[in-house]
Order: sequence, then C-alpha cells, then structure tokens
Amino acid sequence: MRAQFVMSEIGVGLRRNLTMTFAVIISVALSLALFGGSLLMREQVSSMKGYWYDKANVSIYLCNKQDAEQAGEAANKAGGGDLGVATCRKGAVTDEQKKQIETELKQMTLVKSVAYESADEAYKHYQEQYGHTALAASITPDQMQESFRVKLKDPEKYKVVTSAFVGRDGIHTVDDQRQSLEALFGLLNSVNIAALGIMLIMLIVALLLIVNTVRVSAFSRRRETGIMRLVGASGFYIQFPFIMEAAVAGLIGAFLACGMLVSVQYFVIDHGFGLRHRMELIDFLGWGAMIGKLPYVLFIGLLMPSMAAFLALRKYLKV
Repeated sequence: MRAQFVMSEIGVGLRRNLTMTFAVIISVALSLALFGGSLLMREQVSSMKGYWYDKANVSIYLCNKQDAEQAGEAANKAGGGDLGVATCRKGAVTDEQKKQIETELKQMTLVKSVAYESADEAYKHYQEQYGHTALAASITPDQMQESFRVKLKDPEKYKVVTSAFVGRDGIHTVDDQRQSLEALFGLLNSVNIAALGIMLIMLIVALLLIVNTVRVSAFSRRRETGIMRLVGASGFYIQFPFIMEAAVAGLIGAFLACGMLVSVQYFVIDHGFGLRHRMELIDFLGWGAMIGKLPYVLFIGLLMPSMAAFLALRKYLKV
C-alpha cells in the first residue's frame, strides 16, 4: 500500500468533514482529560490515605474537674446526657486510673506507641493553634483535658481500642482521627466517581461522533470505493484510510488531553495558582505520577477511535 496515497486520502477525509472532525477531537480531548484526571485522583486519594492514616492517632480524653461538675447536671436530663459526660459522674480521673489505662494500652499488641499529654501541654498546643481567636482568651488550663495519644500499628483496627476503653470511669471520650479523615476521603471518592461518570458520557458522545463521521465520509466517497472494488482492491486497502482518519483525529484529541493535564499540573498545582504551596497539608502528586498516565491517554486516544471506525465500516462500507 502506497503511503502517499493513504496520507492523501486521510487529508481529504479530514478536510471534507472538518466540522465533525473538530467535534470528534474536542470530545475525545475532554473525555480523555477526565480519564487521566480520574486516574490521578484515584492515585492521589490512595497516597493521601497512606500518608494521613499513618499519622492518625486514637486520642483518649480523660475526665477533669469541670467534666465531673457537669456530670451531675447531665444525669438529671433524659437519657443521662452524652456518654462522655456520663462517664465522668464519679469525678475527675485519678492517678491510679491513668496508670491502669496506660498499662493496658502498652500491653495491647496492636499499639505502636502511647504518648501522654497533660492539661498544661494541651493548653499550650491549643494556644499555638487558636490563640488568635476570641474564644482562646476565655480558656484556662484547668478546662483542658489530659489525654493519651495512641499510635496503632494498623490504623484499620482502631475500633479495637475504641471498644476497649469507651465508657470506662475516668475516660471522657475516645476519638479516632481516622473517622474524620473517612469523611474527607469519601468526598474525594465521590468527586472521582462523578468525574468518571462525566468521562463515560463524553466518551459515548465521542464514539457516536466518530461513527457518524465515518458514515458521512464513506457515503461521500462511495464512488471512489466502488472503483477500487472494481479494480480488485482488498477490503483492508479500502478501509484503512477511513480507520486512519479516525485514529489521527483521536490522537490529536489525546495530545490535547495531555496538554490539559500538563497545564493543570503546572499552572494550578505547582505554579500560577500554586495549590502545592497554598495547601501544604496535602501531599500532591509530582510530575512523575502525571507523566506516567500520559501513555495511557495516548494509547486509548489512538485505539478507541480506530476500533469505533473499524466496527462502523463493517456496517456502512461493504467490501
């Protein structure tokens, strides 16, 4: 097959259906950009889970004198008030209770480390984080709670610690930071699912446009293909230029999608808007992760239109 003939036929086909070709390119570019973004979002969420779950602690807050005073009032309410206040009815935590809690925590095989934080240390940390607020001026050290910060070997098993200590005398509440992170990751996963849904819709639109473009192109060149049949041209020889037209349009769209992903990485995350510097709590993926997704985008951008064109030709171009 002569390369010059194939290239000329591709050029003729693209120019003859310029409007539909442009629509195919834009649709493919948007769908593949969403596809690449979804892959990066999934990897970003997995990276954040590994990073934050490793830092997540189980905090056991102990009853102080103020909690004990409030316990009597809470006991008179229906249901006895919240669980944290109800467990402080017997008074503030004692030294013996603190020693017992710490001993039991260190004996648990899933506990990696235990750190004790006094009320004064908690007050100091509170002032460091919220000292600029109006509420901080009304907080005194005796209002702060002592606590144990528990690091687990496997953060997934936080419920073991929670069930072992919640509701015990001297313990106000057992707070697992992982539960708060679950809400964030649930939101990110929902965004990723929504992006995948939009990507599928755009992909279907792109496929329909490709089929229509091939159909129009085959109809407009029915005289040429008829002559080629008469002179004994093979089916593949006749179909190949049409397949290449779709492949070229898809590849251009894939390159545009790659350009969008690179632009977001450069202008939104690293420079320009600079999310990497504005949101230091999030460990954004680097260029390596983003560049690693580009071959997938290019491959699908080339394969998807080619397959769609091949299947469409079996119906609209009988050879």
